[in-house]
Amino acid sequence: MVRILIHEGRTERAYDIYSRLLKERIVCLFGGIDDNVSSVVVAQLLFLQSESRKKPIHMYINSPGGVVTAGLAIYDTMQFIEPPIATWCVGQACSMGSLLLASGSKGLRHALPHSRIMLHQPHGGVQGQATDIAIQAKEILHLKTMLNKIYSIHTGKDVAILDIAVALEGENYGIE
Repeated sequence: MVRILIHEGRTERAYDIYSRLLKERIVCLFGGIDDNVSSVVVAQLLFLQSESRKKPIHMYINSPGGVVTAGLAIYDTMQFIEPPIATWCVGQACSMGSLLLASGSKGLRHALPHSRIMLHQPHGGVQGQATDIAIQAKEILHLKTMLNKIYSIHTGKDVAILDIAVALEGENYGIE
């Protein structure tokens, strides 16, 4: 972990780089989204709201996506807290990462010039008896409908358009 020294008067404080960024209201969502990553990001968002309900939060995203339920925990927290959230794609925002990018406050969604943004339908693998497969298929279709509605709410685009989109230019789909 990268550590930095901050000189404050006659004292020095050592911070790991992510703690120092958090002090500046910057949350980093880098890598796959799982329950561990989600719990850290949710805690950081709640902490930053407790510090100020008005100052914006900047969330930097470089993620291939991940577990839908873990991503939805972050999404719900983003919608629950009061501070505006600026989202920044650095590298890639794929799958659940793109949903979180699109969920930033309107007018505060950004992608750096060489970033990649990708939406796709949820997928999963299942095996077992026919009834088990049918239950899982129904759940995946439910998730697809829910995620498409979330994209539509935040981008202003018709769910049918988003449903067929796979690889996108962010600004063309209302992510910026």
